[in-house]
Amino acid sequence: MDWFTAPGSWLTRLVLQRSLAALYFVAFLVAANQFRALLGERGLLPIPRFLAWAPFRRAPSLFHLHYSDRFFAFVAWTGAVLSAAIVAGAADLVPLWASMLLWLALWVLYLSIVNVGQLWYGFGWESLLLEAGFLAVFLGNSRTAPPVLVLWLFRWLVFRVEFGAGLIKLRGDPCWRDLTCLYYHHETQPMPGPLSWFFHHLPEPLHRAEVAGNHFAQLVLPFALFTPQPIASVAAGLIIVTQLWLVASGNFAWLNWLTIVIALAAIDGSRAAEVLPLPKPPALPAAPLWYEVLVLAFVAGVVVLSYWPARNLVSRGQMMNYSFNRFHLVNAYGAFGSINRIRTEIVVEGTDEQEITPDTVWREYEFKGKPGDPKRLPRQWAPYHLRLDWLMWFAGMSSIYAESWFLPFAAKLLHNDPPTIKLLRTNPFRGSPPTYVRARLYEYRFSGWRELRLTGAWWERTLIREYLPPITLRNLSSDANRP
Repeated sequence: MDWFTAPGSWLTRLVLQRSLAALYFVAFLVAANQFRALLGERGLLPIPRFLAWAPFRRAPSLFHLHYSDRFFAFVAWTGAVLSAAIVAGAADLVPLWASMLLWLALWVLYLSIVNVGQLWYGFGWESLLLEAGFLAVFLGNSRTAPPVLVLWLFRWLVFRVEFGAGLIKLRGDPCWRDLTCLYYHHETQPMPGPLSWFFHHLPEPLHRAEVAGNHFAQLVLPFALFTPQPIASVAAGLIIVTQLWLVASGNFAWLNWLTIVIALAAIDGSRAAEVLPLPKPPALPAAPLWYEVLVLAFVAGVVVLSYWPARNLVSRGQMMNYSFNRFHLVNAYGAFGSINRIRTEIVVEGTDEQEITPDTVWREYEFKGKPGDPKRLPRQWAPYHLRLDWLMWFAGMSSIYAESWFLPFAAKLLHNDPPTIKLLRTNPFRGSPPTYVRARLYEYRFSGWRELRLTGAWWERTLIREYLPPITLRNLSSDANRP
């Protein structure tokens, strides 16, 4: 079928698939590096405990067949190796069916992790990566031209990501409607980056222009993705520019990078190939019949599943970052329907003194990404995802977010638990564990230009209250005591 494929989009597919595989590599690397402390057999939220009450139908995962920390590590590192292989071009060196199986394997492995990840994996970009990865299964490889309908499904995905985020803002916090949200957002976002301080100190008229530009990018440009070329390419290009702005202003794991990648599906690759000094691609053979039938069945399935997210977009009770099925296919997306006006941070401290007195010296634990020492400039971490740091941000807003894991976290610190300490930037008790641990809640605000010059401090902080009183191992339950 001549209408089935778009031979001129070979470059679009090449860049999209290789970039998507690179993000899969990051996701599996994050899982391999962090799971033992967060989800392992002796983690803060152990997977075996979760599997004991969550049946397969509720959380489809390979780990229902078997779980051990060694097996989880095998799954994560296998995903990383397969991802790296696809980045290097392995999927284009094998038959079409084998390429599809490679992508399907990535999806199954990461789905297995997400569905047992509990709070640590409750972010919208997990579903977005899974949905994009499943679409990539049906994009084919160099043995055939890219199927047009699958490229359009990528556009539909970008539309839901952008338009969903735009609608949730208009329906949510009034500051999005009066264009003042960015008076606060750069300062109060989950994990500021090295340029966030500078973005925060832009003049207020520029902040209002930022919000207006965001509304245009999320509420107008998504519709242009479905228009003829070159308009669709221009719209995708502008969406990419706005996502790069977000990359520069904060740390949102791979959310922005993944949005950039899937937006490439709307770029006219044939024109780009003409401009760039690239060799001409080989003639792509016609798609085999079995592949055409499979793709058409898949597209029909996506159309059916699209009913629920489409209805969600027009609903007054719009849900944000919601999966309508356990396989995270065709989801609802959105971000920052409300904006914090004040940044509250939990500062965790310990002491090795045997008794607490007014003169007790408390030493702070520093986290890798979240603000701590006022004189430390935030680092750029995205697309790498620091899961503990993100949950600390939520816990600072409300202790409800920390009920299931914060006391076990304190217990790990009291044991100097190596996997947990690995998640932190500094451990002030390397020789022996502390005798007491406590947590205090602070208000953090970016310093001004004058304060930065005089003190070298990027932040100013004010104590609000005690978050967790000083505790020892004797205060904790036997269950929380196990490192």
